[in-house]
Amino acid sequence: MHSTTTQYVASRRMGLYEPMHPIGMWGEFKGNGCSNASASMILQVETNLDNQSEDTSHGTSGTPNKYDQEASKPVDKVLRRLAQNREAARKSRLRKKAYVQQLENSKLRLMQLEQELDRARQQGMYAGGGLDVSQLTSSGTLNSGNATFDVEYGRWVEEQNRQLNDLKTALHSHTSEGELRVLVNGGMKHYFDLFRMKETAAKADVFYLLSGMWKTPIERLFLWIGGFRPSELLKILSPHIEPLTDEQVLHVCNLNQACQQAEDALSQGMDKLHQFIAESVAKGLLGDANYISQLKAAMENLEALERFVKQADHLRQAALQQMSGILTIRQSARGLLALGEYLERLRTLSSFWLSRHNEPA
Repeated sequence: MHSTTTQYVASRRMGLYEPMHPIGMWGEFKGNGCSNASASMILQVETNLDNQSEDTSHGTSGTPNKYDQEASKPVDKVLRRLAQNREAARKSRLRKKAYVQQLENSKLRLMQLEQELDRARQQGMYAGGGLDVSQLTSSGTLNSGNATFDVEYGRWVEEQNRQLNDLKTALHSHTSEGELRVLVNGGMKHYFDLFRMKETAAKADVFYLLSGMWKTPIERLFLWIGGFRPSELLKILSPHIEPLTDEQVLHVCNLNQACQQAEDALSQGMDKLHQFIAESVAKGLLGDANYISQLKAAMENLEALERFVKQADHLRQAALQQMSGILTIRQSARGLLALGEYLERLRTLSSFWLSRHNEPA
């Protein structure tokens, strides 16, 4: 044993002996797809190196453990690489899970659109002219501007659901007011983003926006000039933000009254526009071909529809801002949660309604 050790030390000094490197062995086993075997081989090589170092230290006094230190470095590097691989695999699984969830949401939205199209065909809208042919391109698909808005609105709903989950978790876990403020501001901004999206959509096709075809059937039942009526939602949300102080009750009542007055003014304006267009189209004798001038006048007034939608969304935005200023942060968080859940329940009710014929008897 002593002579062997002496030869080993002498050969290392002359550069004639190169020990088996753990990295080289890891590369071989990794290439063969044997990760478990390679891990055990690394431990075996590490044990052999320790034994060799121990034997060498017995044969040569005063020789440092430099060989042990050099041997441990590649092993540490491999272990770090293994940890990095595990972390990369974990992140990959998370990305895959999010992608699958997105596909499921898109599938649900597609099913809803298909059901609405089937119902439209059954009602003869394509044959009877109930569906405006200007909505269709030469390829038979929906207008690209409307389709873009539908996609953006679908993403908006998905993001709103995520924000609702965050709000619900924060309220149940007694999150600090500072963190709640961030969530409330984010929720308010999300609604303001929707109003900007609708303004762009109204410029492209105001009739599509007013028809509410971008919403579910039950939501369309409560539609008012392209959206929800602020005064009605204030009444719905009030029980969820109590208790209120006397001053808050007074401010909420004043806000509700102001919203009703503004809504009445916009509704009266829409009624007058409707009446003017009907009279413009009906002017002249039956069979008279000189009706183009009346249609031009009606066209000029139709442009006012875009302004009505914009003013209605400004009223909705102002109501949200005023309500946020009246309430505390925690009350505002509960109000946003109640508003989001109310709209979500309307969408769920629509899904039940559309799928009622598919249920087994």
